[in-house]
Amino acid sequence: MNTFKNLLSLPESHLCCGCGICAYLYPEDIKMQDVVSRGRRPAFIRKVRSGDVYPEAFTVCPGIHLSHSAETLCQQGLSDSLVKSWGPIFELWEGYAADQEIRFKGSSGGVMSALALYCLEKGNIAGVLHVAADEQKPHLNKTIFSETKESILSATGSRYSPASPCEHLKQIDNANAPCVFMGKPCDVAAVKNLTDIQTGWSKKIALSIACFCAGTPSTEGTLEMLAKMGVEDTATLLSLRYRGCGWPGKTRAEQKKGQNSENKFSELDYHESWGEILQKHRQWRCYICPDHTGEFADISVGDPWYRNVTESDSGRSLILIRTEKGRAVLQRAIADGYLIAEKRNEEVLSASQFNLEKARARLWGQLVALKICRVPYPNYSGFSLYHCWRHNLTFTEKVRSILGTVKRVFVKKLREKCKTSQ
Repeated sequence: MNTFKNLLSLPESHLCCGCGICAYLYPEDIKMQDVVSRGRRPAFIRKVRSGDVYPEAFTVCPGIHLSHSAETLCQQGLSDSLVKSWGPIFELWEGYAADQEIRFKGSSGGVMSALALYCLEKGNIAGVLHVAADEQKPHLNKTIFSETKESILSATGSRYSPASPCEHLKQIDNANAPCVFMGKPCDVAAVKNLTDIQTGWSKKIALSIACFCAGTPSTEGTLEMLAKMGVEDTATLLSLRYRGCGWPGKTRAEQKKGQNSENKFSELDYHESWGEILQKHRQWRCYICPDHTGEFADISVGDPWYRNVTESDSGRSLILIRTEKGRAVLQRAIADGYLIAEKRNEEVLSASQFNLEKARARLWGQLVALKICRVPYPNYSGFSLYHCWRHNLTFTEKVRSILGTVKRVFVKKLREKCKTSQ
């Protein structure tokens, strides 16, 4: 059931991750749309001709397949103790943006924004392609191409809602110099897959940066969260921040009121917004993802949850160096005063992201269950899935990884075609 004949079957199989790479490659045929209960999904806007399977999109789609080459995993200098559970890592750092405004506004120290700003001001790049809130509809996202510090600052903070940054890769195509690409692990993986089949693309990406990601909630999740915050009509929203302005920061919505009234602000703690609401709305493909920490990026960034975080803490990030290019950029960004960072022991990663390590470990059992139930599943190679399942789970957890997935097959109706339109 993991054999796909063409791209058309992907969204209906619950395996689309919404990155938008297919819409970039075939802009006249495919547009991305927000399916409120699912996420960003491709809409095939032209009648498909017989045999038209969108071969390039099919080849690079991260929802169908992800693969680490043996050459990548055997590079000299990689951490042998981390590679099986976390992918290629040369160095592990912890740090934050030297610019206090960026550090405060960022979700966990503003490292991604600081790296992007360094590349923009010192790295001779044309711009940064990344995701920001839609000013007209703040509960939704849009992709922007930042060429100024102000533009980068306007997009600080995590966005726990669907986004398709790869749909807009044409802006990097049209740029007069290499660019920085920032996104979720699946977005970055799509770009890496693209560079594998179009060699010219490797020269267009000055740096790729991925955030750690436990999964993308649908817009339906954001609407439920807003309802709990007292926002019944998204037309009244002026702004919505999921995190930032502190660490981990609160979810904060601003609503416009009547002419003679002040705007209304509503807040939720991070454990309420993500832990109690948003994470329940993650798309299925995220449940069976092997890469929650940006293994195909040059640099990936996430929260150092090994620390006991209080409301008064300033943000900090774990910084994983995954390529030599990433190492060189980080070193220059520190030397030029854009980042403050120190190396950390490898044990810090597992202590900080225990849940993501367990998610990787469960995956072999989950795929076994999907095969038994004859439900579509992706092809993964180079992730040491059986090793992680065998060594990082208890016996009870191993059993649950299989039986729990069988249950989800029926609860989530994974044997039925997924709704791909509003």
